Amino acid sequence: MSSPIVITGMGMISPLGCGVNTVWGRLISGRSGIGSITRFDSGDLPIKIAGLVPGKDTDRDAGFDPDQVADAKERRKLDLFSLYALAAAKEALTQARWFPQDDAERRATATIIGSGIGGFPTITQAQDTLTQRGHRRLSPFTVPAFLANMAASNVSIRYGFRGPLGCPVTACAAGVQAIGDGMRMLRSGEAQVALVGGAEACVDPLSLAGFHALKALSTEQDHPEKASRPFDRTRSGFVMGEGAGLMVIETLEHAEARGATPLAVISGYGTSADAYHITSGPEDGAGAADAIQAALRMAGLTPGDIDYINAHATSTPVGDRAEIASLQRVFGEALGDIPISSTKSATGHLLGAAGGVESIFTALSTIHDRLPPTLNFTHADEGMQDLDFVPDVGRERTTRHALCNGFGFGGVNAALIISKLA
Repeated sequence: MSSPIVITGMGMISPLGCGVNTVWGRLISGRSGIGSITRFDSGDLPIKIAGLVPGKDTDRDAGFDPDQVADAKERRKLDLFSLYALAAAKEALTQARWFPQDDAERRATATIIGSGIGGFPTITQAQDTLTQRGHRRLSPFTVPAFLANMAASNVSIRYGFRGPLGCPVTACAAGVQAIGDGMRMLRSGEAQVALVGGAEACVDPLSLAGFHALKALSTEQDHPEKASRPFDRTRSGFVMGEGAGLMVIETLEHAEARGATPLAVISGYGTSADAYHITSGPEDGAGAADAIQAALRMAGLTPGDIDYINAHATSTPVGDRAEIASLQRVFGEALGDIPISSTKSATGHLLGAAGGVESIFTALSTIHDRLPPTLNFTHADEGMQDLDFVPDVGRERTTRHALCNGFGFGGVNAALIISKLA
């Protein structure tokens, strides 16, 4: 029997702040990381709110400090999503105590960091420069900054990781798929350790305008912290967020051999395609259900073994309903007995980084036997009245096995099961 795959390190940059322990404490206590956009002038855009990573100027305890990640000269070569990934990687690698000192260990380390869009602000800023100042004023680092694989690449370069390098660019499933890809590499022997997850930083006028054209974003302004309302029939769309969530994974055998501390087990993974529509999944949730069932098979579990579900739920009617339909296909009437929460109610939707961040939240639920709440939940959507969405207040619950979902445009579905250490 192959050795279980375990998490030995976790790192996070999020709208709730930076650092896994701090963010978890804020999440469990019911805090929101969503606020008014202050990074740029949104002009006549109807979108005025987002889940922005706080800076040291607004969050002295857990704000993001780019000077601690890279000096000013290096930052000219990096888009913000790469900076977030570098910061999350440092935290995860430090907890895992994985800083290879020889070529064999460097070649044995995979770096798989997904992103839905990559360096989108670099692209839009370069277009502005081209239009207003001409091609001669473009930075030679424009292209190396915006490529979606550059979060993984910059982390690999900084730490000398010479194993497989990858970047699923699968919309909002990218973070979960990066973890699944890392699992496969450990199982196949391509790598012995993998740094996996997602990074995203594309809160930008053009991206906001584009998603608004799809009628996907909330246009609420007066109470930003209440705008993300997954599963609530009064919801008005998702709130865009940003950040990075990365974890170090390896086999239990490898972790024990080097004296690392296993935190939780990644027991199952599944992925599938809807083959249905470019932005919407089928109403019956069949494709997502396929991914969840594949994850259960890999884990050797039955639906009745799942104690908690961290839903993908973004706070859009079509997406939330399709996900619940998928869960009903898998769990049947027993779904009413399984707590379900959407942590996007507190962070907004981090797109390609969502799966990395939410997988860490899911792991922490199994480690601490605590369930994060779904904020702003007051009126259950039609057909969901009998479900337990952990409304507004987190709770204690023994959590042996937890499911984390990630779904994306194009019909991509991914599901991860994280289990408590035996």
